[in-house]
Amino acid sequence: MKEGVMMAKAGVKFEMIKENLMKDKEFQIEYEKLKPRYEVISQIIEARSEMNITQEELAMRVGTQKSNISRFESGSQNPTLDFIVKVARGLGKEVHIEIR
Repeated sequence: MKEGVMMAKAGVKFEMIKENLMKDKEFQIEYEKLKPRYEVISQIIEARSEMNITQEELAMRVGTQKSNISRFESGSQNPTLDFIVKVARGLGKEVHIEIR
């Protein structure tokens, strides 16, 4: 690679994909159902990243296995409220729930 030349990342931005998918009514319904779960996951991942700790370290703080943190962060597990609270506390955070 030539000096000073930057390679562009391949792929498409999530927002562009989401915009196209949101045109589908069925997708919109499913997206809205899952939105709260993914918002929590996003906040946990962001907090963990800001603290510069690994999933393994977070698991130790929570008293669980790394695989449980990994499944939670990937969205493949539907976590209980108790698990979310434990993870938040492991990050020194609190959970606040608001119903509108």
